[in-house]
Amino acid sequence: MSHTTLLTREPVVNKSRAITANRLIAHGPNIGAVVEALDGLADVWPKHHPVFVSLGRLIPTPELLAWQPPENTMVEIPVQALGHPQTQALLPRLQAAGTSMCLTWYVPGSTLPPGVDWRFVLMDARRQPTPGDAPGLAMAWGLSDVGAFRDAVASGYAGASGWFFLHGNPPAKTLSPGHAQIVRLLNLVRNNGEIRDIEAVLKQDVALSYKLLRYINSAGFGLMCEIQSFRHAVSILGYTNLNKWLSLLLVTASRDPSAPSMMQTAIARGRFMEEIGGDFFDKSERDNLFITGAFSLLNVLLGTSMQNLLDEMSLPDNVTEALLHQQGEFAPFLRLAQLCETFDGGALAKAAQELHLPLERINRAQLLALGFADSLQA
Repeated sequence: MSHTTLLTREPVVNKSRAITANRLIAHGPNIGAVVEALDGLADVWPKHHPVFVSLGRLIPTPELLAWQPPENTMVEIPVQALGHPQTQALLPRLQAAGTSMCLTWYVPGSTLPPGVDWRFVLMDARRQPTPGDAPGLAMAWGLSDVGAFRDAVASGYAGASGWFFLHGNPPAKTLSPGHAQIVRLLNLVRNNGEIRDIEAVLKQDVALSYKLLRYINSAGFGLMCEIQSFRHAVSILGYTNLNKWLSLLLVTASRDPSAPSMMQTAIARGRFMEEIGGDFFDKSERDNLFITGAFSLLNVLLGTSMQNLLDEMSLPDNVTEALLHQQGEFAPFLRLAQLCETFDGGALAKAAQELHLPLERINRAQLLALGFADSLQA
């Protein structure tokens, strides 16, 4: 049954726009199919933050008890389902099992069952501009942009769930000197520049050097020894394998308040594309798949236009075509990554079908990507 269930996702952020949880929305025909899909993902479940699991349009029923949620998981219970006998039967059993619950679509004044601890309460801020008497930490949903988020926080919300931070950011400007320095470094590596020239750039920014070595030595790279210097990294990895990690420096260089959320999104897109598109291309293209996804938000992260950015960088044509024109061989995989960030499970399923990709593989790649992105933010 799991082949009928797809997951999409969105981040949950606090008042400072730092990620505090990830929200997964299950698009399945019934609870049994959702349970089977979730069971098959236990080994790739993201562990760095709490995970909210929404059952989409399904009514929470005792069938859900067949799934043993990971410890960091919260099951969402819509307020509209609280009157349903099956949901009423489920709640005490979830509590007895020690499963945390999040109340969703709460409306002030709603009648709630006694004795249930709602740690988080998700509310549609378009209909409820203030959280009122929310019985837990009130998180806004449905915000259109950064300005709406500021208003929601000012009105009493503790944070928000959604992609609002991708909209309403400052208009594009020229690339800052700090970002230009990383672009220069990236170009030197892509063009096999002299190690001494690359080291000279790194020595101008100690923090940059530290972050690069931290990424290279992260669990995501899987090296057997610790890299001590850039020269050591080149001798062990070669120039080609360093492209991804230098690209991460550029993605994580923004100081914008929304940057942590955007960074996670960009890195997750990149890792997803690398994972899902790896079998379609030569092994040598995996890093370019990653870079395409990771750079897809670079214009928003760095506050400049995509054209200006790509004019400064020596990127392959298949990367540039996907980023600038949504065309070329990488474009369908970028679109797939972006569809994972929507509530349209049907559109995601159709895109997966066009690429002849099993839905289980989409789900697994998403969670692998999310775990990878979160590990770099930790």
